[in-house]
Amino acid sequence: MKLKNFIKHIQIKSAFFILFVSLQIVAQQKDSVLTKSSSVLNSINELREQLDDFFNDPNFSSATFGVVIKSLKTGEILYKRNPDKLFIPASNIKLITAASALYNLGANYVYATEILANGIIKNGILNGDLIIKGSGDPTISNRFYSGSITNIFEKWADSLIAKGISEITGNLFGDDSAFDNLGLGRGWAWNDEHLWYSAPSSALSFNDNIIQIIIKPTKLNLPAEIIILPNTKFVSMISKVSTVDETQPQFISVSKLRGTNVISIGGSIKNTTEQLTEFVAVSDPTMYFLTVLSDVLTQKGILIKGRIESLDSSTKIIIKENLSNLFIHESVPLHMILKELNKNSNNLYAEQILKTIGFETYNYGTTENGVRATLSIIDEMGINPSNFVMADGSGLSKLNLVTPRQIINLLNYMYKSEFFNPFYESLPIAGVDGTLSMRMRKTSAEKNVRAKAGYNNYVSSLSGYVKTVASEILAFSILVNNLITPIGLANYLEDSICNRLVNFTRN
Repeated sequence: MKLKNFIKHIQIKSAFFILFVSLQIVAQQKDSVLTKSSSVLNSINELREQLDDFFNDPNFSSATFGVVIKSLKTGEILYKRNPDKLFIPASNIKLITAASALYNLGANYVYATEILANGIIKNGILNGDLIIKGSGDPTISNRFYSGSITNIFEKWADSLIAKGISEITGNLFGDDSAFDNLGLGRGWAWNDEHLWYSAPSSALSFNDNIIQIIIKPTKLNLPAEIIILPNTKFVSMISKVSTVDETQPQFISVSKLRGTNVISIGGSIKNTTEQLTEFVAVSDPTMYFLTVLSDVLTQKGILIKGRIESLDSSTKIIIKENLSNLFIHESVPLHMILKELNKNSNNLYAEQILKTIGFETYNYGTTENGVRATLSIIDEMGINPSNFVMADGSGLSKLNLVTPRQIINLLNYMYKSEFFNPFYESLPIAGVDGTLSMRMRKTSAEKNVRAKAGYNNYVSSLSGYVKTVASEILAFSILVNNLITPIGLANYLEDSICNRLVNFTRN
């Protein structure tokens, strides 16, 4: 039975290899045609024929393509295929989230997290509670700051000490009332709950709401060493990872009991491996935030005598007359946050931003309010709200629906808008950074394409801007649904098309 499975595995791998090679041969044949003379790329009709050849490739017979390519110089549509059909866009929905954020919040918008004292400070003692009031800041980590994961919390502790506080007689409360408590998006897969890219949103978020797990080998046949970062009692680890020799298979499996922070990790690690790293999303981000903060304050010598707790409708505290604002932590400006959103396709950032739009517009941070505020402005961008579905801000949901023409209209609108620079600068650069850092390298498209890539099960997308050899700016959107071929082949096809567009010139 094992031999049959092995043979079947080899057959599948061989089929994928043959498929990949065949696509490369087809592409090379097209390359030879395209490079015979510069005049080949001068005709729009010939360009359309070449693109048709790509999209009609039999390797993608099961897939449905939605494509629009538009010159932002002349306004003409150079190519279209199913331009008005609705597609699942995957992470291309982040283009709409980013555009909405710029118009609703502004490029220089900053998040403010308030640190409040609910009591009197006397002789180094806060006789009362310390309250952390969140506004949805997704950047409380070391992503924008050098140092440890807890760098910001350490600075907060130093600020409290500078204000003469060494003891808190009351509780450490987290006020996360700016957002609702629905951390997961509508239409998200329940079995993805523990995965880092499905981290739940919250008005108080820390370290992208994930735990880092480092696995290191020990001696043969003994349990591996497990390190969690940050080192916190908030999660419970059940480890069944063993150390094996180099002849044995190496694999790691991670799961989490739903709705808890009990993480199980199993498998094996070779004794020749330096270390392996896994990332797991936590449940209850507010309590994660408060637990780690409490640990840091304690390590810095600040004694907390009370409990740590989230402020919600079931929590009753007495707000004293002398409630005071000790200090405010501000995030980096939105235009920097959008770079993390789009370049690294950060799902948590997308959900936090969408809820922030809802909070700032309707005083309550929910996905529905964020979408409502977005729908109110996209009509003028060329997106018909009645023929468009936005279920989340990240594209993780398969309930999102958008047409290629709508994305092109958005790209065209942003190109002419006052916010074009921060929008454009947030997009990955082909062959340079973000999710496109390894794509289109050593081709004409390298550094000449700024685009947002998207991927979900059976979905691939790439939309953005191309600068041609004649310095003409094109907007393009390629949406692929019902994709059952390997994602690497879809990437290759999309990259090849971008390369053709870069080489497009006119007579």
